[in-house]
Amino acid sequence: MKTFELKGTLRTDLGKKASKAMRRAGSVPCELYGNGENIHFSCTQDALRKLIYTPEIYLVNLNIEGREEKAIIKELQFHPVSDKVIHIDFLAVTEDKPIVMDVPVRLEGLAVGVRAGGKLSLEMRKLRVKGLYNNVPEVLTINVENLDLGKTIQVKALQFDNLELLNAPNSVVCAVKLTRAARGAAAAAAAK
Repeated sequence: MKTFELKGTLRTDLGKKASKAMRRAGSVPCELYGNGENIHFSCTQDALRKLIYTPEIYLVNLNIEGREEKAIIKELQFHPVSDKVIHIDFLAVTEDKPIVMDVPVRLEGLAVGVRAGGKLSLEMRKLRVKGLYNNVPEVLTINVENLDLGKTIQVKALQFDNLELLNAPNSVVCAVKLTRAARGAAAAAAAK
């Protein structure tokens, strides 16, 4: 998993009024959970931009006024109109405690069904996994070369080393859908 360096400053004033003033000044209120005590801090909008607006996942190396912590993003809150980040919750990670996180999916290979005229469709862009943070990859790669027309790959058919998949077992991850051209070719072949 890639790492991201982030510096924060401790917050002394907590509450709605202090948070609003902080947001007007260009900072985002943040909170770090997981080490027994909650740490309230803030970061600038510019420092968070490359961490938030990306499909990739990161292990965040937090530096809160000299205190070093490793964490992942647990929850993001956006303003309903302007889409600015208004709050972030981080979860501290340790070597021995498993974490739950959404990992992006990448499809690999040319499916048999696509060569026959079908269309490959990615139904789930991310899968929820549970495991130690050292074992969580940047992306889950799924080979689709043997996927035929009208066939799907479900979560229960997937397995990754040292990871537990938490999505519903019958959820469809990807499928090769029949196109009109493929249906027409199949009907023409059946008529002959």
